[in-house]
Amino acid sequence: MVANSLAPHVEGEPVTRSEPSASPATGPAAAAILAVGIGVFTLGLCAILGDAFRPVAAVFNWVPRTGPLSGVTGCAIVLWLATWWVLRSQWQSRPVALRRINVIAALLFLIGVLLSFPPFMDLLQGK
Repeated sequence: MVANSLAPHVEGEPVTRSEPSASPATGPAAAAILAVGIGVFTLGLCAILGDAFRPVAAVFNWVPRTGPLSGVTGCAIVLWLATWWVLRSQWQSRPVALRRINVIAALLFLIGVLLSFPPFMDLLQGK
């Protein structure tokens, strides 16, 4: 049998192996992965909304020298961090299905990138 490297061995006691827990807490990793997908989707959505509608662009114009890009990225970063914090606090010690989270995050990431890609934005706006 292999001894657990973290547990001290007392002379005279049998050396036992510590079994890993059946389902590790994957919640913090899942929270980070899903939050990234949501953040990128938010970036793409805000980018296309700011490009398509002048009133929305005016709302996103936080720094005049930068233009609407300052608000677009600012909103995406705030939502990414808030989502990460909320999900991590909810899933901190829980096992979460990472495969499902990865698929959802990848889809959100792909849609977000497409929404911020100028030829795709022009196609959606009919330009």
